[in-house]
Amino acid sequence: MRLQQESNGSHYLLSGEAQDNLGSSPTLDTLREADRKHGDPLDRLDILDANLNCSKCGSELTERFSAAMNGQLLCWQCAMSDTADTTNEITRTTDSAKVVLSKSNLFHKSLCDYVINVATGCTHGCKFCYVPSTPGVSARGDMLGERADVEDVQRDWGGYLLYRDDLPERLGRKLERKRKWKWTERGQGVVMLSSGTDCYQDRRTAQITRGCVAELVEHRIPVRILTRSPAVCRDIDLYQRATELTDDGMLVRVGSSIPCLEEEQVRAIEPRAPVPSARLNALQKLSDAGVPVYVSMSPTYPTQDRDDFESLIQKFAQLDPEVVFHEPINPRGANFDMTVEAAREAGETELANELAKLRDREYWVDYSLKQMRWAEELGDEYGVNVHIWPDKQVITSVDSETETELRNQRKRPSGEIIPDVPLPT
Repeated sequence: MRLQQESNGSHYLLSGEAQDNLGSSPTLDTLREADRKHGDPLDRLDILDANLNCSKCGSELTERFSAAMNGQLLCWQCAMSDTADTTNEITRTTDSAKVVLSKSNLFHKSLCDYVINVATGCTHGCKFCYVPSTPGVSARGDMLGERADVEDVQRDWGGYLLYRDDLPERLGRKLERKRKWKWTERGQGVVMLSSGTDCYQDRRTAQITRGCVAELVEHRIPVRILTRSPAVCRDIDLYQRATELTDDGMLVRVGSSIPCLEEEQVRAIEPRAPVPSARLNALQKLSDAGVPVYVSMSPTYPTQDRDDFESLIQKFAQLDPEVVFHEPINPRGANFDMTVEAAREAGETELANELAKLRDREYWVDYSLKQMRWAEELGDEYGVNVHIWPDKQVITSVDSETETELRNQRKRPSGEIIPDVPLPT
């Protein structure tokens, strides 16, 4: 096993005492954690350069790799034949996806131009989540059924998680080769982790995320983190290091989805996600450490009144966020029916009844307009940059003056100061 220090920039191999503590057959977790605790936060141990072998067949890891659920390293062939593990009603295995970096239409919402998803599936199991209906998941039903016994990608959402362990290594190689970069006025060349899963939902996804962020920052590419998990604070050292690298804006910003402060209501439709207070505390810790933060105040609930919005905006103001994105809940699709059902089953009858009312188009439009106005008015009152996102069906259901106003809002950038992506050489 060759784990000595190298001098080739951001990639390195462990040496000295760090190597001695690894043992003869280190697990992926051991390697990733040793990497996190040694050297500059931007330095990264590259598994494919470490002369490591598959724990099952003994072949050297030179291309793709993953790990068994006990952490033992696996070559790609052995990873694809490894059986899934089901613990606490969550099925976990390796994702067979080849994709590393995907262009994204989320620039329309001023979020990013690219996305990286560190896994397929998400253990939070938010009932309103739109992700299972997107092609990245819905079109992979056969694979999910074969690898993780998924019968219905929407109904089973929250019960499966397929990891992409070798993403940092593959991303590093892709960025070295990449010669063109998508840049839009609202996306600003940003890469978002993650749009389809929570990138800090557990230790393993957090390790993949850290490696990817280190690669992106090393290449001076701006990054947006979105998570509901306080575990994001484990990488404050990396995010602080990233703030030192440019003079024209921060490379990394970290946000969390906090739609409501009523924890029982949130728990009813976000069954396994950390409570809102934990998310707020994590963002406060990051902000206090000098890391730029933002909030996704979405999707807000029909049970929330103006006083509830004021409580939210007041708390967000204490974070000194760059922006608060706001979007009311969308009552379309199977995920909405599941949301109503989940609220009722959890005993949140008022929430379930108010959600059900949104199926009436006129009622939903009025609710959406009212909440978006509250968000903007209170943002102005408390000095918070609130960026609303009106649904297209809302826009087509209002008078011409309001329609023009909402269409202009959809075209407006979020106002964050993000450095330019350097052109490839």
